[in-house]
Amino acid sequence: MPGFRREKLHSAEFFGPERDYWWNVDQLELIASRLGAVRSVMDVGCGIGHWGRLLDSVLSSEATVIGVDREGEWVSQARAIAEKRGLAGRLRYEQGVAEELEFPDDSFDLVTCQTLLIHVHSPSAVIGEMLRVTKPGGVILAAEPNNRAHLLIATAIDAEAPIEDVLDLVRFALRCERGQLALGEGHSSVGDLVPGYLAEQGAVEITTFLCDKPRMLVAPYASEEQQVLRSYALQEAEQNRWVWARDDALRYFVAGGGRVEEFDAAWDRRLGEVRRRAAALTDGSFHTAGGNIHYLIAARRPSNHDPGATRRARR
Repeated sequence: MPGFRREKLHSAEFFGPERDYWWNVDQLELIASRLGAVRSVMDVGCGIGHWGRLLDSVLSSEATVIGVDREGEWVSQARAIAEKRGLAGRLRYEQGVAEELEFPDDSFDLVTCQTLLIHVHSPSAVIGEMLRVTKPGGVILAAEPNNRAHLLIATAIDAEAPIEDVLDLVRFALRCERGQLALGEGHSSVGDLVPGYLAEQGAVEITTFLCDKPRMLVAPYASEEQQVLRSYALQEAEQNRWVWARDDALRYFVAGGGRVEEFDAAWDRRLGEVRRRAAALTDGSFHTAGGNIHYLIAARRPSNHDPGATRRARR
C-alpha cells in the first residue's frame, strides 16, 4: 500500500519488562517436568530473549538454548543481557529467519517460540520448519495468544460502557486484525489455530494448556509487577498508541476494509480509551482482574518422522 511504511523494528513496542511477568514460574516448572530429557533448545523469534531465559530457569542445568531472531538489534540485546546475567555459557543468539532456519534436520530436543506465530505470514510453514529441526521424539512448544479476548475484559472504568461503545471497539480491532492478516503480517489471535496447524504438519501428542496468570491491576499497585504493568499502560497514553502506533493501525484498518476517512475519528476514540485508563491509573481508581487467553501448546515430532515431509506439505 503506497504511502504506508513501517518505521520501527519489528515488535519494537512489545519487548518491555512487562514480558517478564507473563507466566507463573511454577506452571512452567510443571510443564518442564513433562517434557522429558531436554538438553538442547531452540527459541525461534527470540526477540531480546525473555522466553528463552525464562525456560532456562526451569530446565535442567545441562540444557543450552540457542535463540534466533531476524532483527540483528534484538540478537545483540539478547546477547548483552545474557552476558550481564552470567548466562552466556548457556544462552547464545544468532540472526536468522523462522521460515528458513539454518540448522540441520533433527538438531534440538525442544524447539519453541513465544508470540512469534502471531507475526508471520504462514504459521503452518514456520511450524513445519520448527518440526524439521526438532529431533525425532522431541518437543515443539508454542506460546501464542488469542488477543481478541482482551477486548471484552471488564475494568472499573468500562464495565458499564454502552453496548454500542463496546461493539465499536471490537469492530475496530477486528478490522485491524483482518487487515494485518491480509497484508501477510500475522494473525493476532492465531493461538486458537496452532493445535490444528501442528496436526497438519504431522505432529503428535498435541496438548494445550492455558497460562494461569491474569494481568491483574489493583491499587495501590505496590508490587514491582504492578508497577511495571501500570507503567506500560501509562506509556501507551504518553506515546499516543493503542496496541499499535497510529501508522500501523491505519495500514491494518484500511487493508481490513475500513475507509481512510473513518479512521481518524475511530482512532481518537481508541486514544480516548487509553487516556481514560491512564487517568484512572494515576488517581488509583483503575482495577481489573486482567483476564488473559495465552495458550501453551506442546506436541511431539513422531519418532519415525520423515524430515522432508514438512517441506513437501508446504508446497
